[in-house]
Amino acid sequence: MIVRDTLEGYGIVSRLFHWLMAVAIVAMFALGLWMVRLDYYSPYYNSAPELHRSFGMLLLFALLVRWLWRAANPKPQIDDLTPLEQKASYAVHWGFYILLLAIMVSGYLITTLDGRPVDVFGWFSVPSILQMRGLEDRAGDVHRILAYAVIGLTVIHTVAALKHHFVDKSTILKRMWSGPSPPSIIPKKEMHR
Repeated sequence: MIVRDTLEGYGIVSRLFHWLMAVAIVAMFALGLWMVRLDYYSPYYNSAPELHRSFGMLLLFALLVRWLWRAANPKPQIDDLTPLEQKASYAVHWGFYILLLAIMVSGYLITTLDGRPVDVFGWFSVPSILQMRGLEDRAGDVHRILAYAVIGLTVIHTVAALKHHFVDKSTILKRMWSGPSPPSIIPKKEMHR
């Protein structure tokens, strides 16, 4: 198993970041849709938003670590894409990073603009760094719009990956699923011939 990324594909750390964050983001969207429909008498009225906030903060930390990991690793080659597809891929990936950071910051602001910290599963609290009472609803509107934008970009990303895999017969999806092939080891006898 290859841990780090190579020019041929993504190592296990990048692949775990990709797939776990993808599942978490879709789950957070579903949780968000569900929890905003809860009424005051629902037994989940308080616990669902607490869960959403806690996972949101963990995802923010994971996103920051993912950026550091990406910066410390080579980017796998995407030679099997056309120049236009390479530019689109670059735009979509950076679009994800920017949208995810913005959605997580806006979620943080919904809770903390009134001075309250974000409690993360009772393990630790993230303090409020900006207090602007009355702007929580605006932060919530931005958060909701960004959530739909992230899901829209997720659909585009998924359709493109499936197109590359099934139509173009590209190895892009395979590399994100199973990673690069391990380097072949030449037996010592063959090296001396």
